[in-house]
Amino acid sequence: MVVRMFVRAYLRASTKEQDASRAKDDLFQFASDKGLKIAATYIENESGASLNRPELFRLLSDCQAGDILLIEQVDRLSRLNAKDWERLKSEIRDRQVKVVALDLPTSWGMAVSSTDEFTARMSEAINNMMLDMIAAIARKDYEDRRRRQKQGIAKAKEQGLYKGRPENKSRNQAILKMLESGQSWNSIIQATGCSRSTLSRLKNNTQVLL
Repeated sequence: MVVRMFVRAYLRASTKEQDASRAKDDLFQFASDKGLKIAATYIENESGASLNRPELFRLLSDCQAGDILLIEQVDRLSRLNAKDWERLKSEIRDRQVKVVALDLPTSWGMAVSSTDEFTARMSEAINNMMLDMIAAIARKDYEDRRRRQKQGIAKAKEQGLYKGRPENKSRNQAILKMLESGQSWNSIIQATGCSRSTLSRLKNNTQVLL
């Protein structure tokens, strides 16, 4: 009996300035080397430390039992804290999706169907353990970088050198025009990628000037 299995590639970058599709060729090459074909690709620019990832959950909702979630690195899937990682794992487990990562050789066996139930279960158990370990390392790396960033900002402030991020004047001007035209906050956020706090600040600054 031939088991029908779809491979779904997931590519993520943290910011809109980063190229989320950078590893696409590597994922397609890996699938080709394993005799597999990628059925769909899901790309988004969202933080790996957050569960607010529409494309990832769209991928999971599209999956059938036995489908493969293919990623370049485990940290593309998770830089989550322990609680959120467990929630994501539960979603993956409940849908019976196999996670295969290019940087996790223990997962590569999940890319092929095994007629040996014992081998398949052992492979899954080992892979799940490795996923947990690498996800924990990815989270620690994320927290360490955030801590160093805060320390650097604090030191720069003490020395009077910190100026913050440069203002995106062209984007802010466009946002102000959208506000003046009466567009909703949700539509502006969707169109520009700005935060609600930025919208609030710009609106308040405009009122002060008036």
